[in-house]
Amino acid sequence: MNQPLMILAGGTGFLGRHVAKYFRQLGYEVITLTRHARRFGEIAWDGRTLGSWAASLEGAAVVLNLAGKSVDCRYNAVNKYAITRSRTESTRVLGEAIARCHNPPAVWLNSSTATIYQHTEDTQPANTEMTGVIGRDFSEMVAQQWEAEFWLAQVPHTRRVALRTAIVLGADGGALPVMARLARVGLCTPQGNGQQWVSWLHVADFCRAVEFLLSRPTLEGTVNLCAPQPLRNHEFNALLNQYYQPRWHLPQPQWLLELGAFLLRTETELILKSRKVVPQRLQEAGFQFNYPACELALADLLPQLG
Repeated sequence: MNQPLMILAGGTGFLGRHVAKYFRQLGYEVITLTRHARRFGEIAWDGRTLGSWAASLEGAAVVLNLAGKSVDCRYNAVNKYAITRSRTESTRVLGEAIARCHNPPAVWLNSSTATIYQHTEDTQPANTEMTGVIGRDFSEMVAQQWEAEFWLAQVPHTRRVALRTAIVLGADGGALPVMARLARVGLCTPQGNGQQWVSWLHVADFCRAVEFLLSRPTLEGTVNLCAPQPLRNHEFNALLNQYYQPRWHLPQPQWLLELGAFLLRTETELILKSRKVVPQRLQEAGFQFNYPACELALADLLPQLG
């Protein structure tokens, strides 16, 4: 019996490594599309133009697109262009490749982001797929262009799901190891006023949610990939403080965060934007989270960081 095939575009980073390992354990053959193919199971592509890589999509069970330049940078004109282009062009060319397949992939899952929703104040309801309010700032507009490119693809025989993913927590990549290092030296205090909402997801539940979506042929459209219990920034930092118990605590007012972001060549939006998102469609479809509360996720992950 042939192994089901997963094509993982842009899959050499933190999320891609976890997805590849998870699905190989399920018996999938996983082929990663990457700019620098160095290992068995990797095929080179540039994320923009059709090439020999497109033949690998024939008969695939699933295409999962994780490609996109990191947003952990300054939002100058050059980086804004690269952030947008890396997402829209990789999506466009995957659509072209799928459209040319004689035996097109059964499912195409394309990354999006929970940042598509506007900054959500305390009294506003959480954003669901049905009632969420789409924002108009740079990051939110990038997400809209990303999804628009996805839905423009002419792939009538392939089921499509846009993954509006929140911050994914893992011990070996992403944001958590950085936050843990800062917490150890006393930077586990509220950032800004600490009232902003944090939507998040344990990396194990991300992989499980992808598997769940593949097993539900009626699920298509946009899906929020996040835990069902968002929490405030000050609550998240309190959990880090409880675990690390640093000797001192350094305040993090907005002006200091702006200075730090400038020196580190990043943006304060990554920590100051209020993201209050819930996974209505996943829950209604019956998905059960292993880590529904952040306390559970951090209790699992922080000991792995040492």
